[in-house]
Amino acid sequence: MDDTAFRKALVALLRKGQAHVTLEGALKGLPKEARGERPSPKLHSVYEELEHMRIAQEDILRYTLDSKWRSPEFPKGYWPDPAVKVTESLWANAVDGWRLDLAEVCALAEDAARDLTATIPHGEGRTYLRQILLVADHNAYHTAQIVTIRKLLGHWAD
Repeated sequence: MDDTAFRKALVALLRKGQAHVTLEGALKGLPKEARGERPSPKLHSVYEELEHMRIAQEDILRYTLDSKWRSPEFPKGYWPDPAVKVTESLWANAVDGWRLDLAEVCALAEDAARDLTATIPHGEGRTYLRQILLVADHNAYHTAQIVTIRKLLGHWAD
């Protein structure tokens, strides 16, 4: 069976947003000074959401590919320290790390030699497809959170 169209659809879901804005679109035009700003003490900043996305995506990817990978402590290890000042370096590392890992998730989806419905040998019954869809779902959810934060801060043009 030729599953090229299926694999292309997965990559489109990961990269193009489909029915929602992409992360690139959600970050576009955000003023530097607003990256670490919280709309209220109980809500995260754009940087916190972005870094959480990077950490979670890395964890899902590494868990999928490496039986020796150890996930961060949940939930603390999946979120940056809220007291940290967002520097240009921290921001760039979060954006670049997210992009690099997304490219690797897309490569996993495109790898015709890999049966995406196969169970990951060390994956506790999970499949490669499940992991790819988990990345897409998690990224879409937190991208929407970023848009909401930007709207609350007054940094989103509808």
